[in-house]
Amino acid sequence: MGFDHEKFMSTNFIPREDIVKVEDLKDFFDDKKKPEWKVRGLEGVEIARAREAAEKNKKLKSIIEGIVSEDNKKLTEAIKDLIGNPADVPQDIAYRVETLIAGSIEPLADYPLAVKLCKVYPIEFYDITNRIIQLSGKGHIPGKAPPSGKTTKPAPR
Repeated sequence: MGFDHEKFMSTNFIPREDIVKVEDLKDFFDDKKKPEWKVRGLEGVEIARAREAAEKNKKLKSIIEGIVSEDNKKLTEAIKDLIGNPADVPQDIAYRVETLIAGSIEPLADYPLAVKLCKVYPIEFYDITNRIIQLSGKGHIPGKAPPSGKTTKPAPR
């Protein structure tokens, strides 16, 4: 086959990165900064976590539907208030929310930001997550890890 196992195993890989232009979000960036969202491709474990989020969403939807009845109406509403209503969240959105959180470099994204971005800027949400998914599909690239940005001076002797 010709696959060089040793070379592959000894190679350092870094995630692919890219910039997604988000002009419609310009009001939320500093005047000196371009409205850009820096993203990276995901590792296999991160993709699996995103898929699990979609599966968990599906299971929560089933649980809530299972307890919905006139007798359990108050309990059902209390659960929806506590965890949100997964019946309102398609699996694709649950997957993409986790993808956005894991793949955002600048700005960093957390769950509330990802959910709100999806709600109020759905096109940008899809553009960003589509790019993360594309980068993930291409795999990491061989190379050195980028410098940490910190410089250290040797201690005086």
